[in-house]
Amino acid sequence: MTKKQSFQQDFENHVIEGLSSFPKFLSSKYIYDEKGDALFQQIMNLPEYYLTNAEYNIIDRFKKELATLFTHELGFDLIELGAGDGKKTKVFLEELVEQQQKFTYIPIDISQNAIDKLAASLLEKWPTIDIQGEQGTYFQVLERLSQYNKRPKLIMVLGSNIGNLTHVEAIDFLGKLRNSMSPQDLLFMGFDQKKDPLRIQNAYADSQGVTQEFNRNLLHRINAEMDANFLVEDFEHWEAYDPETGTAKSYLLATKPCNVRVGKLGIDVSFKKWETIHTEISQKYDDDVVAWLAGKADLQIKRIFEDEQQLYKNYLFNRD
Repeated sequence: MTKKQSFQQDFENHVIEGLSSFPKFLSSKYIYDEKGDALFQQIMNLPEYYLTNAEYNIIDRFKKELATLFTHELGFDLIELGAGDGKKTKVFLEELVEQQQKFTYIPIDISQNAIDKLAASLLEKWPTIDIQGEQGTYFQVLERLSQYNKRPKLIMVLGSNIGNLTHVEAIDFLGKLRNSMSPQDLLFMGFDQKKDPLRIQNAYADSQGVTQEFNRNLLHRINAEMDANFLVEDFEHWEAYDPETGTAKSYLLATKPCNVRVGKLGIDVSFKKWETIHTEISQKYDDDVVAWLAGKADLQIKRIFEDEQQLYKNYLFNRD
């Protein structure tokens, strides 16, 4: 079975499990195909979606210091999980190129389309850059990360992607990252911070409806790839942020009763009016929570970097 076939099988198994459960769920990681990637690019440029610009500000402000931290005579492997279009990473890569650092850039993303476009754009700008992109989910890639042990590695996880995990899942994820790291390795990770609840709510429920179309792409993919007959316009996006727990949750709501046939999987799914499909969590943090997660995973916070508006932080970790 090829990697593409394996990924598709995982997607189909997930749809069977998620739509057969109560309450129903579908993972947001399956939103990302060519259309989903394009919609997420639009989201990152929305005025309400502050996360991208905040983290961009951090990397731009501290790029020289970061490049110095990662200097090593043998060079290093720069492994980015969830690379996307690489907008923020390119700022750091440019600094590394200008400093003539020796490194290999290994972007990982669930979307092969995103990897292909990122590699093409980087090679157009820097034809000699050593880039080795891979498609895969975080947990698939974690099994391979420890193989990169011939020289130091920097693992980057930007975009507060860890926020898509519950605290229990995040501790497991951080622990697996820690186990893949050698003593000289570093982990650079973004964590969106707790703030005005309305600002967070608006970031995931924009006035233009782009986030709604982004979430609906899950249903479009199931229709196209699994011979389903979702009436996509009958499902609306809903966002709910709980400032007590710091958890933002995304849902698709059925606005009328309906029955859906997923032909390829041989399943029928019924929805009551206002029944939900839970698609994503986006966890928000403060220093105490991040320190607790790190401690549970046997990681130590080495440095904290914050944007000028104090909306977002990137934490640099090493092994205890």
